[in-house]
Amino acid sequence: MAFGVTFKRFEKKFLLSPDQFSKLKIEIDKHFEPDKYGQTKICNLYYDTDDYVLIKRSIDKPVFKEKVRLRTYGIPSNESVSFLEVKRKFNKIVYKRRIHLPYVEAIEFGKNNYKDEKTQISKELNYLFEFYNTLAPRFYISYDRCAYFYKETSDIRITFDTNLTWRNYDLDLRHGSYGEQLLPDGYTIMEIKVPNTVPLWLAKLLSELKIYSTSFSKVGTAYKTMLAKKTGANPISTGNLKLLMGNNDKDDETFEVIVTNTYTKEIN
Repeated sequence: MAFGVTFKRFEKKFLLSPDQFSKLKIEIDKHFEPDKYGQTKICNLYYDTDDYVLIKRSIDKPVFKEKVRLRTYGIPSNESVSFLEVKRKFNKIVYKRRIHLPYVEAIEFGKNNYKDEKTQISKELNYLFEFYNTLAPRFYISYDRCAYFYKETSDIRITFDTNLTWRNYDLDLRHGSYGEQLLPDGYTIMEIKVPNTVPLWLAKLLSELKIYSTSFSKVGTAYKTMLAKKTGANPISTGNLKLLMGNNDKDDETFEVIVTNTYTKEIN
């Protein structure tokens, strides 16, 4: 059995200090409900070439960029459901295309001539592994996510990511969540996901708390942290955050458009 899913939404990221998070959370709890899953551990492997061409290109903020990642919810076993995804961005429109398959199959994708020609998305993934030649897992990144839905409509969603952890070795999600912290203690990544516009009260609150959108990239920050460590710098100190992040979008309130296509295969 297989089926495809396509949806479109707008997303924006924000980096919250401990003080901003505590003040914002008071109001969020009044207007939003937590989803049924509670706190979820999200584990990712980010793929790149041996000279990190995808990450380097992304950091330069070109008109077009793409990345490949493997995601699971929780620490997987061989048969756990995983999501192999290609994410492309062109002119602020982000296209996410992914397939679902058992983890043990996902980690073999692109290796030893493993092929999956069942869907257009799997064909695209095959092409990327051939085109980039040395494409393989380069970074592990995990975090704890809490998701909330707006009480007036479930189409509006906010997520909070904490305990961001990374490593560039032992790149197997089955080996657990460990490594180094990506952000200073208490800092949180918030994402607002909406079908069109943000509620007016929320927009005003973000302005009052001086919470501005940012181009923060988890894997991009991990890569910059890796480079900073080679120079002996302390990359997760608050004073170095601006060096790790892109410029905030204080003057640019345009949300990125996210279009996702999904193929699911039956997993016994």
